[in-house]
Amino acid sequence: MKEYFENVPEIRYAGADSKDPFTFRFYDADRVVLGKPMREHLPFAMAWWHNLCANGTDMFGRGTADKSFGEVPGTMAHAKAKVDAGFEFMRKLGIRYFCFHDVDLVPEADDIKETNRRLDEISDYILSKMKDTGIKCLWGTANMFGNPRYMNGAGSSNSFDVYCFAAAQIKKALDITVKLGGRGYVFWGGREGYETLLNTDVAFEQENIACLMKMAVEYGRSIGFKGDFYVEPKPKEPMKHQYDFDAATAIGFLKAHGLDKDFKLNIEANHATLAGHTFEHELRIAGMNGMLGSVDANQGDMFLGWDTDEFPYDVYTSTMAMYEIIRAGGLTGGFNFDAKNRRPSYTHEDMFHAYILGMDTWALGLIKAAEIIEDGRLDKFVKQRYASYGQSELGRKVLAKTAILKELAARADSLGAPELPSSGRQEYLQSVINSILFR
Repeated sequence: MKEYFENVPEIRYAGADSKDPFTFRFYDADRVVLGKPMREHLPFAMAWWHNLCANGTDMFGRGTADKSFGEVPGTMAHAKAKVDAGFEFMRKLGIRYFCFHDVDLVPEADDIKETNRRLDEISDYILSKMKDTGIKCLWGTANMFGNPRYMNGAGSSNSFDVYCFAAAQIKKALDITVKLGGRGYVFWGGREGYETLLNTDVAFEQENIACLMKMAVEYGRSIGFKGDFYVEPKPKEPMKHQYDFDAATAIGFLKAHGLDKDFKLNIEANHATLAGHTFEHELRIAGMNGMLGSVDANQGDMFLGWDTDEFPYDVYTSTMAMYEIIRAGGLTGGFNFDAKNRRPSYTHEDMFHAYILGMDTWALGLIKAAEIIEDGRLDKFVKQRYASYGQSELGRKVLAKTAILKELAARADSLGAPELPSSGRQEYLQSVINSILFR
């Protein structure tokens, strides 16, 4: 069988001092952290769209990377070459999962019946590769933002025919996800929003989105899908006002429409920063609501106001993100590298360097998050900061949700004026984190 990455060996763990660019410095799949192997903490997934499809094209220039894999793009021969290359790529990196959009897998035809036939053909081919390698599908989704018909969204479209087409794409993408044994199914509302209120009925659009999601759940369960459905929050770009702005907004929407029993969130680092939040904030909000499902593992550029989808290299962020994920009990999904090489990094070898960087960054974040937890000072401080609620009978009634407003007002009257709250000691706690990160 043809080898697509003949200049790249299987990537092995070699330790932090390794100078070999094709080795892991921190990701040791068998290393036990907090009672389980690193591979179980970090179920990494390859993003089909960026890794096998994106060629570096941007709004100012043509692509720089060759992702033809020896075939003519836009053909089924090319679709199969991407499968072969993708599975070789994942095998050499020890990645156990992949994620896909429907039109990442095959070129979209003018007729949806032909597109679906192509999806059936390529999914048969992928399934044979999965059986040979043991590599699995983490989640699937439908691309309902790229085609011009989705200029006003899919579930939020003003066109009933477009809405039906979106339903058809979701149905087929669910069929393929179940066929490939996917653990989840994602709704990324790439254009589910609006540009101006002057021509928009927001309530109508949100009701239609919820209706489409409910139909997807009903259909998915009817064909045996037992995994989680995910919503991936994003505040802007491409739409000016997107309905899934951040974790809190998405959770509120899901609960308002009775979807919270079937849906969790797929949190992306770059989307968090676009919403004006830290990655760990979004993870905390999802986790404390019992709705943390999966993660798109990337980062953005703080100097650029759009979705740059860089491979993660910020260990401080990966550490604090892993701290949140561990405290929330882990993920039902995994870590999908929704990230792409920078445009000047255009070789096949650069694809491997990017994934090595991302996997090592998360592995080091896991190691350091475990050290923070085992150190205990952070958790101890937070617990002590709220200890005053347990130091009086009335405070304990507040904790038990049995206090009444008059009782609290009477206590305030008896005090005259409260003492200042205890110090937050933010700078001290930041020094604790640094001492753990850099020892």
